[in-house]
Amino acid sequence: MNRTTLPPALSPLVEYLDGLTERASIGRLRELLDESGATLDDVAEFAQFSELGYSRNLVCEGPWYHLLVLCWRSGQRSPIHNHAASTCGLKVLTGVATETVFEPTPCGQMKAIRSTDLGTSMVCASQDADTHQVSNLQGPGDDLVTLHIYSPPLIEMDKFSITGESIQRYVPMMGYADGGGI
Repeated sequence: MNRTTLPPALSPLVEYLDGLTERASIGRLRELLDESGATLDDVAEFAQFSELGYSRNLVCEGPWYHLLVLCWRSGQRSPIHNHAASTCGLKVLTGVATETVFEPTPCGQMKAIRSTDLGTSMVCASQDADTHQVSNLQGPGDDLVTLHIYSPPLIEMDKFSITGESIQRYVPMMGYADGGGI
């Protein structure tokens, strides 16, 4: 997206991100997203959905970040994943996101330790080895749209299974791509 056509509500956020010379802290990403007045109307042109899985829609990028809009239909969810060497902050623009946090067990399987429903304007953040899954568990017709910042850009991550299958190193898709992990 051309910086001159950036939605005004995203300008302060992108100005900060464009000034990064190193990874943004998890606290600062939470703060920026909390303070952001961005709404679904501001990113409507990026709200591209897929019936095959959630979609990742790139808004803008820089050497130290990616800013994306993720779109989720009812029942769509990310894989269980971490963010490898990246920090992720997300803000719910519309709908209810369910974040489920996992931890490894002594036998090598993953165990859910808590789930939290995040409504419109709520924020969460994770980084590095923090392992979670984001889902839209609402009924048919109740779409979810989230705004995500990854700093540095999420180039690869680990994907997990609750059944103890091996950990997979995964490279998420960019642009208007379908469900490649977040």
